[in-house]
Parts: sequence; structure tokens; C-alpha cells
Amino acid sequence: MKLKKSPQKDIQIKKKGRLRENVEAILVAIVLALFIRTFVVQAFKIPSGSMKETLLVGDHILVNKFIYGVKLPFLDTTIIPIKTPKRGDITVFKFPEDPDKDFIKRVVGVAGDVIEIRNKQVYVNHELLNHDFGIHKDPHMIPADMQPRDNFGPVTVPPNSLFVMGDNRDHSYDSRFWGFVDLKAVKGKAFIIYWSWDKENFGVRWSRMGKLLK
Repeated sequence: MKLKKSPQKDIQIKKKGRLRENVEAILVAIVLALFIRTFVVQAFKIPSGSMKETLLVGDHILVNKFIYGVKLPFLDTTIIPIKTPKRGDITVFKFPEDPDKDFIKRVVGVAGDVIEIRNKQVYVNHELLNHDFGIHKDPHMIPADMQPRDNFGPVTVPPNSLFVMGDNRDHSYDSRFWGFVDLKAVKGKAFIIYWSWDKENFGVRWSRMGKLLK
């Protein structure tokens, strides 16, 4: 005797099959997104003006997390080293005074470098650092016995550490004030602005979108 299939049952089976496929696709997408965010690329938003004019408040950037090696999540242990940050890199790292916060600054000195600031001029290994990204907005000169903003050091960057500064030199809370960045705290290198929103003028900064950082 040949049994007849129930049309309703076939519809239910097809619906369950489609639901399962959709759930599996969503799970795969979530896992892939988490993998990319953890090991490859992560998006960040610039909340302050410490990196002006390189980065403005409202810039949204992508950070290459793979470039400095593959790290175990939560442990900050590098299991596959690739390269270390070099002078001039714009890096995102866990703020030493509050690891729950992420900071973004430019690498000025690496392990073994001697850093000194004299009257706002930065010297690395006793040579004047010539660049076009560091800016000064405040003409006042603050002596070293008052605070280290304009006169600092000399200090030697210890092993496995970085000395970092904001490009907006007169308005940046950086290594001059709180010390060095441990390489374990570095999350990655900023490389592109993918979106920029000017909150004050309520508009998109179209000219900044797609801008490669250097």
C-alpha cells in the first residue's frame, strides 16, 4: 500500500529547512564578524581633538589589528608576531591609566630611543624630529617645573614600550604626562577614515572619506 505525503507536512518541513538555513547563515555571519573584529580590522570613532589636524572629532576610522601580530583575546599575548610599531605609526592602545578606554596617538619613540622636548621641539636620539603633522596652537611656553607639555626629558624608552604623542601637541594627554605604552596594550594601526561627521555644522565631511592615514 503506497502512503500519500501530506502537503501540509511538506510545507512544515520546508519552513523548518529554510529557518535552519537562515539561523545557520546568521550564526556564520556573527562568527565571521567577531573573528574580523578580534583579529583583523576594527572600527573606532574619534571623540577628541588630540590628533588634529590628522584626525578630527567625528572621524570614523578603521584599525588594522593584524599588522602587529595575532593576539589571544583578553590575554593580550601575541601568538603570531608579524611586526612591531615604528615611529610615525598612528596606533590605538589600551590607556595605561584605564585599560577599559582606548586611546589613539602617534608613535614618537620605540624601545631604546632617547626622547627629549625643548621649547615644544621634539628630539629623538638627540636629533630634531622633522615632520609636518605635529601642530601647536598655543604660543605660550610652559617651563618643565610646572608641567611636561613643552619641556620634557630626556628619557629612554624601556624595552617592549612606546612613547606616544598626539599631533595636536598643545592639547594632548599623552606619554609626556602618564608614561609609556606597553606593546601588549597596542591594538593596531589606524589606516583609513571611512566616515566623518561634523557635529558642529551638522554635515558629512565628504572630502575626508576614504582618506588614508599617514
